[in-house]
This record gives sequence, C-alpha cells and structure tokens, in this order.
Amino acid sequence: MASDPTRFDIDVPRWDQDTFTGRLWHFFNITDVRTVLLPNSALDEAKQLVTQSRLGVVPPGTTREQQYYAKKLYDSAFHPDSGERMNILGRMSFQVPGGMAITGAMLQFYRTAPAVVFWQWVNQSFNALVNYTNRNAASPITGKQIGIAYVTATSAALVTALGLNLYTKKAPSLVARWVPFGAVAAANFVNIPMMRQQEIANGIKVTTKEGNELGYSQKAAIKGISQVVLSRVTMAAPGMIILPIIMEHLEKYRFMQRIRVLHAPIQITLVGCFLTFMVPAACSLFPQTCSMPVSSLEPRLRQVVQERYGDTVSHVYFNKGL
Repeated sequence: MASDPTRFDIDVPRWDQDTFTGRLWHFFNITDVRTVLLPNSALDEAKQLVTQSRLGVVPPGTTREQQYYAKKLYDSAFHPDSGERMNILGRMSFQVPGGMAITGAMLQFYRTAPAVVFWQWVNQSFNALVNYTNRNAASPITGKQIGIAYVTATSAALVTALGLNLYTKKAPSLVARWVPFGAVAAANFVNIPMMRQQEIANGIKVTTKEGNELGYSQKAAIKGISQVVLSRVTMAAPGMIILPIIMEHLEKYRFMQRIRVLHAPIQITLVGCFLTFMVPAACSLFPQTCSMPVSSLEPRLRQVVQERYGDTVSHVYFNKGL
C-alpha cells in the first residue's frame, strides 16, 4: 500500500541544514517579511496545523504544501524552545523593515552628537528586544539582568560612537561615515552576551542527536553565543560599510546635492536591499542546532555522557539561538 504523502515528519527541515545553501533557503523562507503582516489568528491556525501534523491527524484534504506553509509561519513567529508567539518587533522576519529604518537613519544622521546619541539609543533598544526574543528560552533571565544588559550595551554603543566621532573629526569624511558600524559592532559584543548571561553562568541544555537531554554546558553556551555575535555583525556589515562608500560617491553629483531631503529615504531603501539578503545569509552562517565534540565539554558533563553512552555518542547538540 502506498504511503500517505500528506503524512511526514514536519520537523525535519525542508532543506539540508548541514550546508550553507540549505540553511540559506530555510532562512529566506522564515524571514519572509510578509509574515509580519499576518494576524495572530492566522499564526495560531498555523501552529494548530503543525501540532496536528506532528500527531499525524491532519484534517482531510490538507496538502503537503499547506503543512509546509504552516511550518513556515510557525518557525517565523513562535519560539523554538517555548512554543510561545514572539513579539512581532523581535522576530527575524521584522529585521528588514526594522533594521532598514534604524540603520538608514544612523548612516544619514551621524554628524552631530545629539543625533548620534538618539539613533544609537533607538538601535540598542531594538537590538535588546531582538536579542531577548531570540534567546535560548530554556535559560530564563530576570528583569534586573535585562535592564543591566540594556544599559551596558547602550553605553558601549554611545561611548564607541562619540569617541570615534571625536577621533575622526580630522579624518576623511568616508571614515566618519563608518563610525555607526563601529558602534553597532562594539555593542553587539556587549549586548548579546549580557542579554544571555544566564546561559553563560549556568550553561545551555545539550542533548544527543536524538534529543535525549544530557545536562547543561557553559562551554556550549559560549560557543553558541559567539556564533550569534559574529552572525549579527556580519548581518550589519555590508550595508554599513559599502553603503557609505556609495553615498560618498553619489553626493558629489549635482543632482544629489539638489535633493538632500531625499538622502535619508534613499539610504533607508538601499539598506533594505542589503538586509533582504544579509538577514537570511547571516543567520545561515552556522547551523541553528549547533554541535560540539564530547571531548570539548566540561569534565563533569563528559563523565555523564561516558557513563550513559560510552563511546557511542561523540557529539552533543544544542539550540544556539539567533
């Protein structure tokens, strides 16, 4: 008897997650900005269909493509650890509209200290929300810790931006245009580890390939968070490094000098073009389910694995977050 094509393991990724190309297609799919326009009712219906698919009891007439679309909406809007619907502003699918507006403004209004302070504050507020939304939800964080992380990262961004602005006053104008990227990169190295400090302090849950829990590892947390920091800096780099070069060249033309009021909208639009590709590309740099050799774990955890599985388990797995 032929198998039912509408019954399959919906949690098996549609594209190969062991390759960059496969991960890229996956993140192009779930960071689709159109998903943020859908009402909560549509997202809840998608979650219900995913749950039914997992149980093998999909409604009659439901196609495989409908289940894949439901999984796309589920992955874009619900946290992979908790299953809770994420804040719309913190979702990766909101990174393009949110990031293009804020980044475009930072690149346009970089000359005066008040403008630098305001837009760096806006950016770090947005980043804090994104980092909290995409944390590993198995490691809870208190309101006080969130506040400390937010203040520390915002301070790092402001100190970097204002310091570089002073340092580059006599530098070529292009160098001054790169100051916002320096501030964003510095803040990412502070914001993400601070927002996920519980994972560093207490460890992150690691499992076997089959999903059997083994314990919590601080080394795994550090590896996962380091990859997230690198991904976030990579996400911002092309737009914040290449776009200033483009604008520096274009602003020499008379037609651009006559439409200065449009410089900000132009930069915001161009940043959007960069982010449309860079958000999924940066998320794809490393597998979402990260792995680590058992030999790299803490001695106590390594001993637990050896006692339970001997040499049959060579790697452990964990969700690194986004």
